[in-house]
Amino acid sequence: MKEKIFKDTVFWRKLILLAAPIALQNLMLASVAAADALMLGRVTQNSMSAVSLATQIQFIQNMVLTAIVSTIVILGAQYWGKNDVKTVNDIFCIGLRLSVVTSLLFFIGCVFFPRYLMLIFTNEEALITIGIRYLKVAGWSYLLTGISQCYLAIMKVSEHALQTAIVSSGAVIINIVLNAVFIFGLFGAPAMEVQGAALATLTARVVELVWVVIYSYQKGYIHPQWSRLFKRNRLLSMDFHKCALPLLGASLFWGVGFTSYSAFMGHLGTDATAANSIAAVVRDLVCCLCNGLANGGGILVGNELGAGRLEKGKQYGDRLVKIAFLTGFLSTAIMLAVTPFVTGFVKMTEQANRYLIGMMVIMAFYMIGRTVNTIIINGIFAAGGDTLFDMYSLAVCMWGIAVPLAAAGTFFLNWPVLVVYACTCLDEVGKIPWVMYHYRKYKWVKDLTR
Repeated sequence: MKEKIFKDTVFWRKLILLAAPIALQNLMLASVAAADALMLGRVTQNSMSAVSLATQIQFIQNMVLTAIVSTIVILGAQYWGKNDVKTVNDIFCIGLRLSVVTSLLFFIGCVFFPRYLMLIFTNEEALITIGIRYLKVAGWSYLLTGISQCYLAIMKVSEHALQTAIVSSGAVIINIVLNAVFIFGLFGAPAMEVQGAALATLTARVVELVWVVIYSYQKGYIHPQWSRLFKRNRLLSMDFHKCALPLLGASLFWGVGFTSYSAFMGHLGTDATAANSIAAVVRDLVCCLCNGLANGGGILVGNELGAGRLEKGKQYGDRLVKIAFLTGFLSTAIMLAVTPFVTGFVKMTEQANRYLIGMMVIMAFYMIGRTVNTIIINGIFAAGGDTLFDMYSLAVCMWGIAVPLAAAGTFFLNWPVLVVYACTCLDEVGKIPWVMYHYRKYKWVKDLTR
């Protein structure tokens, strides 16, 4: 008898309560980057460019933190499904320790050695000087980010996803409003330009951290047991690192790969660079939907697997696969629908506008692969601790196919801009058959709890 997926109200209620707040949280975070670029672009082009380069430091930090936070969610969801709150707290403490060490290293680099960090990305003295001014202030926010991300992760696991969206959205609104106040000197405040953007970010991170800490001491929430914060659980630490290291490898593969794509476009001229920048913003906004479903669906599947209900977890996984394909086609339709509005809104040269239209059409089909792979790999596979597959698939599809082809087309074969851009989108579409083959093995149907 065919399963009636849309009639299971319990499944849909759980999924929506988890996925919708996380999607909103992703959308709000993507809005900050757009607001920063828009406001600093009104100051000077150099300010916008310097801050764009300087924030690559945080992008690298986030790749490490993503591995830590994702592991908290993966293991935490399984132990929460098992109703083992004590072990969930221990997982929280392990994640906090690793996040604090990571954040401290990036803080020291940004505040005390900002010139050396900027030299990695540019040799233009004007940009280096502006970037140093930004990093010396923003570096303090990098110290707090890892801690607040751990708190937000454990809130999602413990069925408080809506509260994480409220906190993140509130912090984003504060960030955007203070950006305008400090950058342009509104309401009597001094106009601090790039330092103002950094100060707005720091203030928002302080508010966010205080907010989640206050939440954590309310009934039904989890706060770290300080007596256990520095107590090492050897077996649980082994499980944590076994899960986190492949995630870190995948995160680094993905991050460096995407940075390479931007570099290829940068070598194809200012028109290609401008079109790619706009297309990337639209892509990140549309991807918020699949990111929310991946995170929410992963927690839902993880709860069932950790509770020992493996068949139910498998059933939820099968449903999420169907939802992934439906969401992929919906994302394609959204990309095509917004293309006329995006090209009409931004002011670019005629050539850049043609590139943007072509990129949006290519990306519309790319979104099918991106959505399906994100939900299955980052949601379903991760829920069962199957974290190595993501690293393997990125090594083969991104670094074995997409990056070499795009590099060859850019530097040796002089391919047209849109052909090179299409090459950068091959990895997601091309690995769908491999992902589905691996999915059907059901190696991800595992109870990770002890």
